[in-house]
Amino acid sequence: MRRRPLAATAAAMLGLASSLVAGLVTAIPASGAPPQFEHLKPGAQPELAERVPLNVVLLGYKPGSVDLAALNGALPVNHKPKQITRLLAGIDETIGLDYTYDYRLRYADQSYQNTFFRKLSELARPVEVNAVQARYNAQQNNKLDVTANHEIDAPSVEKWLAFNPPAGVDTKQNTVYLINWYDRPDFKFHVYTKTDEIDPDTGQNFGKYASRAMNAWGGTTAADEESGLGDTRRVWFHDLSAGPEQFGGAENVDDADLDGDNKPDWRIPPAWEYAADGYRSPAALTSDLGKLLSTVVVQGIVTASPTYPVELTVAKASTVNLDSNTYEGWPDSNRYLKPELLTSELSEVLPGIELSFDQQNLPYDGEAKRCVEDWLRNVSCYPETNLPPFANMYLQNKRDLDKVLDDKGEVDYELPIFTYAMTQENLPWLGYAGDNWSDGSPGFVYTWLSPQYIGWGYGATSTMIHEIGHHIGLSHPHDGYDSRTNKFFEPTGDYYFTWLGGYSNSVMNYMQVNYDFGQFDQDNLAKFRAAALIEAANALAADVLASPTADRGYADLIRADKLIGQVKGRLAEHDYQLTRQLADQAYAAVAEAAHKAGVSVQKFEAEQKRQAEAERAHAPAPHKPGIAPVTPRRG
Repeated sequence: MRRRPLAATAAAMLGLASSLVAGLVTAIPASGAPPQFEHLKPGAQPELAERVPLNVVLLGYKPGSVDLAALNGALPVNHKPKQITRLLAGIDETIGLDYTYDYRLRYADQSYQNTFFRKLSELARPVEVNAVQARYNAQQNNKLDVTANHEIDAPSVEKWLAFNPPAGVDTKQNTVYLINWYDRPDFKFHVYTKTDEIDPDTGQNFGKYASRAMNAWGGTTAADEESGLGDTRRVWFHDLSAGPEQFGGAENVDDADLDGDNKPDWRIPPAWEYAADGYRSPAALTSDLGKLLSTVVVQGIVTASPTYPVELTVAKASTVNLDSNTYEGWPDSNRYLKPELLTSELSEVLPGIELSFDQQNLPYDGEAKRCVEDWLRNVSCYPETNLPPFANMYLQNKRDLDKVLDDKGEVDYELPIFTYAMTQENLPWLGYAGDNWSDGSPGFVYTWLSPQYIGWGYGATSTMIHEIGHHIGLSHPHDGYDSRTNKFFEPTGDYYFTWLGGYSNSVMNYMQVNYDFGQFDQDNLAKFRAAALIEAANALAADVLASPTADRGYADLIRADKLIGQVKGRLAEHDYQLTRQLADQAYAAVAEAAHKAGVSVQKFEAEQKRQAEAERAHAPAPHKPGIAPVTPRRG
């Protein structure tokens, strides 16, 4: 994949940030008393609020088939993201972001719809009925058989919708197109595909698999190397009349349980199944689309929750080392990892951080081999810990960590990555972003590689990008935190339909049709980092004010206060990267105040982490890993 330099964009943003900060008043109260702050909240959580716009445009739906008032009423009014791994460890922890939604729902006019569907018809390429559609045709209770299939390039449709919106719709804001071609006389059976991005290690083109045929897509960035939009847009579309597709379960209208857990799995069927004698009643259409928008779009994609506490990984870091270690049970494995590509992709979602990578090979023997093989046999290699077998890799690598980390003191954050190169077949997982099996804090990143995986087309690079994405705070687009139930959701049971979130341009999905972080990944992580930086600034400010020489830092605290005001202003304007930059400057201003007041920032950061761990030491250890892995899929 081709790489594009980000220096020009970063320089432009820094220039804008500097112009916003220029001229800030830093006058100290004449009395020498502690200053009064409007935005800096010493010792408190950040208070970052955003009124999030979300345009919803219906294309092809018959007037009245979707009740817009009822649909609007089914959507969340507010949402406060929470730390997912903390939640799974029994700890309720918000991050200081508070979203209120501004929904703008509309049917597109007939002229616009005619233009769009002409374009869709032009893009449709006749192909045979695919294997997934054939399985649907073989169902006992299917409404009809799919015939004369067509493939449509998903990025082309996204780009057209991004730059040809209906009048009054700004696609720089979050915009969802709900499409239903089936009710029109020019309808063609069709699926969406993305076939322009191959696995960087094996050359496998998963986009050509029938299992990767989609009914939704979006989230492409301006600079995406394969299908970049050229300008920032925030578009996702869902086509009820496409497919049926596999990931969301629309191919199966016979079986209640799709994943084998003996519980019925809720899915959104294709448009023609909304019929009196179909899988779903036509009266259910509005509520079904409400679930799609509420959970997949709002809480899974647009305003997601972080997997791990960002403040413990990359929030305050300016240098990060990716410390890769391969247990060589299969010595030929390193040629299936591209470090330059890995750091290049991560740099797109971690602007302002200097990334480095180092690799060492370790013998696959002793405790390392025993603990992995015990895990595969579902046996704990450290039974005295009372932790399940899946904790084996964490416990073993934690004990040997000093033999691995080699950049201590040279970088702000060092991330241990462990790859198990094995010759065994039928390994259960490709990778896992592990926690610390205590309080939901980030642990290590693990990947597995084997000749069988390579034969199936799975290299190490894309898996590693995905799992590091989790470690630094990004969740899957098909799972997350549901503020309505105050619970983590994943695609099973009543939430099975959230697999549809995977039809988005993000390496965080399970599709393997792209290896980039998408626009919504970049937006969310920028906001997570901003919130973590403001929280740290507030905490450090409290220490500064407690110092007997606090007055020496008053001017810098006032500057930080003004900067946080700018953070709030840029967040309100949905300028997320500048929001993050200004938050970084605010923390730096408080750190300068600490330096002048004789408060050690290094000791402060170490003490913060120590206190957090001590306070949460009583929390029960989770009995299952917090974040699901990238499971290998074929077909």
